[in-house]
Amino acid sequence: MADEEKAKNPMREIRVHKLVLNISVGESGDRLTKAAKVLEQLTGQTPVFSKARYTVRSFSIRRNEKIACHVTVQGEKALQLLESGLKVKEFELLRKNFSDNGNFGFGIDEHIDLGIKYDPSTGIFGMDFFVVLERPGFRVARRRRQKAKIGRAHRLTKEDAQGWFQRKFEGIILEKPH
Repeated sequence: MADEEKAKNPMREIRVHKLVLNISVGESGDRLTKAAKVLEQLTGQTPVFSKARYTVRSFSIRRNEKIACHVTVQGEKALQLLESGLKVKEFELLRKNFSDNGNFGFGIDEHIDLGIKYDPSTGIFGMDFFVVLERPGFRVARRRRQKAKIGRAHRLTKEDAQGWFQRKFEGIILEKPH
């Protein structure tokens, strides 16, 4: 009885807060600008560049060198991109792809699987999708005035995120990669 009432409550509905697309190139220069172009084609937004935190000589990267680019998408566009990304993965995710606080992420090997036409001058890039889920009312933890904590019953869990994925996309959760 209590579970049925919980399910009907509109404040308990799970929704996508944001989707972050990341292409990590591992070097600055031409390949990184091409990767940024791919993200811009895909989302219509200007990507942000990420810098290396420290020097790794074996990878020949220096501290503060731009090595990746990412873009954050929200709203309807995020759902469309998420669906196309999951289509590439055939709506199958591993149990370990889900974090304890109700977010999940996965990667694809080739961006051309998303429907972008292959361009030999650009090349092929893999990318990471990371999805942040929330419930209505999560703003209280982020706002500037009168910040408050999200109650434990209202927080998202790994099981909530997995259930949402299975209901929304009729997804399959695998134990081990095949």
